[in-house]
Amino acid sequence: MKLIGSFASPYVRKVRVVMAEKKLDYEHVPEDVWSAQSAIGLSNPLGKVPCLIMEDGGAMFDSRVIVEYLDTLTPVGKLIPSQGRERASIKCWEALADGILDAAVLVRLEKTRRAPEHQSQDWIDRQMAKVHGGLKAMSTGFAETPFCAGNQFTLADVAVGCSLGWLALRFPEITWRVDYPNLGKLFDKLSERQSFKDTAPH
Repeated sequence: MKLIGSFASPYVRKVRVVMAEKKLDYEHVPEDVWSAQSAIGLSNPLGKVPCLIMEDGGAMFDSRVIVEYLDTLTPVGKLIPSQGRERASIKCWEALADGILDAAVLVRLEKTRRAPEHQSQDWIDRQMAKVHGGLKAMSTGFAETPFCAGNQFTLADVAVGCSLGWLALRFPEITWRVDYPNLGKLFDKLSERQSFKDTAPH
């Protein structure tokens, strides 16, 4: 398999962490979707990463779709329950973590891709409210358990760890470690896993 994506993308990192935890072999093909030479549109008509090229040449895109598929390939390191409330809980954690990222990415694009005179502070404030609301919900939802959804490492932890890691990289002014110490402790623990060490964004 080939994984097309950038080294900084938190969505790509989520897939890379899952690949590592599942012990799956793949080739990482770096791609800058903002480059004039980007060929991502040949694989993903939406022009976004990550995009997984499978053995038969077929393409799969959207990180949530990809990680769900990868979890079915081997029983090693099962990350998503097969059914029921437990499965829905893990997917809700992922949706929350990705939602925080979606809003933060929009803010970053507004600030880096638009001229200052064309930027909308109302838009930025609206998206940042989602980021802060999501972080608060994430902290509240994380009980006194070893991991997000209980005693086992799951996709919830992968998604949360990648979300927090990207915020630390791109939005160091957000003081989530101070505001939510439990998230800081979780992030530090996740950062000790080899899968997170090997995929640290840069």
